Amino acid sequence: MAKLVSTFYAKADAEPFRDPVDWQSLGLFDYPQVIKKPMDLGLVKQRINEGKYKTIHDAADDVRLIWKNCMTYNADGSDFYNLAQTMAKKFEEKFEKLCAQNDVGGYGAGGVIEEPTIDDKRSFAKCLYKISKEELGKVITDLEVKCPKALIKNSAEDEVEINVDNISPVAFKEVVEYVNSCGAGSSASSGGGGRKKKSAKRART
Repeated sequence: MAKLVSTFYAKADAEPFRDPVDWQSLGLFDYPQVIKKPMDLGLVKQRINEGKYKTIHDAADDVRLIWKNCMTYNADGSDFYNLAQTMAKKFEEKFEKLCAQNDVGGYGAGGVIEEPTIDDKRSFAKCLYKISKEELGKVITDLEVKCPKALIKNSAEDEVEINVDNISPVAFKEVVEYVNSCGAGSSASSGGGGRKKKSAKRART
């Protein structure tokens, strides 16, 4: 894991993610209010070297937090947003290979997670109708970091479609838990699809 993080740290495109965001010098005075848990690649490297992570999944979660913070603070479609999205996708590809090489589970720890059933997927799709636009935005941001292949963007209509069938079982489990915590339901899983527009959302199975 140390090698993987060092590889990303060394990338030319990783410059904005190597050190903590100097929000004061940049005049980003709302940054502390928007980003509650700042993270950067330098800190992840330090924690790995100091043995602060119990598993590689714990380290991976902090790396994902870096991309997520960037996409949360910066506008969708901005240079920083797109860069973080690209880095997130590359990281997941490399991390998946690392897990396979070391014979450990993929995204998230905790052993094998069963594939969601069709009913789980339909339930999740229905729950997307019940959450607020802000909550749906968080679901989409999480998926952009953890499972970008599950999102289909339609720039012409300014909307994002969630292809639930493409969500990995672990990522699906996490977004379902979040949706349920919003009070949208208690038996959601994966499947169908959800779509987010500036002022509307819909789901399909």
